[in-house]
Amino acid sequence: MRTLHPQALTAEAFAPYGQVVQARAGASGRAINAGTTERFDLVDDLQLHAAGGRATLALFRAQARRFPLPLREMERHALGSQSFVPLGARRFVLAVAPAGDPPGAGDLAAFLSDGLQGVVLAPGTWHHALLAVDAGDFVVIERAGAAVDCDLHALAVPALLALAPG
Repeated sequence: MRTLHPQALTAEAFAPYGQVVQARAGASGRAINAGTTERFDLVDDLQLHAAGGRATLALFRAQARRFPLPLREMERHALGSQSFVPLGARRFVLAVAPAGDPPGAGDLAAFLSDGLQGVVLAPGTWHHALLAVDAGDFVVIERAGAAVDCDLHALAVPALLALAPG
């Protein structure tokens, strides 16, 4: 069984799978609300309208997972992007594989959010269901529509997801 150790979530490393949602260090937003608020436009291309779809905003209340954790199944949403944004400092792991053919354990990569970063998964990116390190709430923006958009794939050989000690 292959063991995955998540790497730090960075925009560059995660680019093949989607976008990291966070204000860049040292970046300036623009002043709004009579100067009392700074606005950062993070993502302007959420892909949610294929096949008559529409955007939905949901709250996922996640339980903390126990690691090491065997990964047995991956999913993808071919018709739309899917976003996960923690509310508060909630770390989570993203186990992902490139869009295309169903993945094997050797195709998986893993990333650890620092708890203040969210992600937008590109349409078709294979990913595991939400893997919360810290229990809590996550905002999820995804496509809803008459055409169901969730393909599931059982891994022939599971991968083991392990977090570094500490």
